[in-house]
Amino acid sequence: MLPTLRDGAVTLRPIRVRDARALERLLLENRRWLSKWEATSPQGIGSFDMRSGIRSLLANARGGHGLPFVLEHDGEVAGQLNVSSISYGSLASATLGYWVAERFAGLGITPTAVALATDYCFAQLGVHRMEICIRPENAPSLRVVQKLGFRYEGLRRRYIHIDGDWRDHYCFALVSEELPQGVLARWRLGLVPADAAAIPPHDAALAARPLPTTPR
Repeated sequence: MLPTLRDGAVTLRPIRVRDARALERLLLENRRWLSKWEATSPQGIGSFDMRSGIRSLLANARGGHGLPFVLEHDGEVAGQLNVSSISYGSLASATLGYWVAERFAGLGITPTAVALATDYCFAQLGVHRMEICIRPENAPSLRVVQKLGFRYEGLRRRYIHIDGDWRDHYCFALVSEELPQGVLARWRLGLVPADAAAIPPHDAALAARPLPTTPR
């Protein structure tokens, strides 16, 4: 069973196939806001079907490898948050991704949701490490990891195919023993290290320059 996680006006609840219409409408309304951050296929094949996508997420969850959530604010659908690539044993890690509609940006919804999901994975699933990868140009997402104190771990060149090309990403992570009080509590108590998510100037300079590629 997928959990429902809440803090104040923010709720993370399990995604359902019947959410497809509302999520499709929200994505269409926010094309200008979201398209530059959306994963794409390097083969450029086909279009995404929301219902099929949700079924795939739920199948992955049944296998224990993901937690697909709808993000709500005061009961209104605001976006999605997915914990993916959950592994156990000697690695015990997971990756987190999310999107939120433009009119909900700046309300503290995303950092609250990320903190809730990370705390659940650490405390209830026994995950040891949570990772978030963010494009250097994505200032709103960079503010999320800065607020929550995710540690900067490095630059991944041409890492994920986004908006039609392979894009560089900054990698940030937390491990459970860093946060005995939890991610959400540390943020609310004002105990987040000020420089945890700081990007070294060398990496920022590299990210500003395209990686040379050899013509085929």
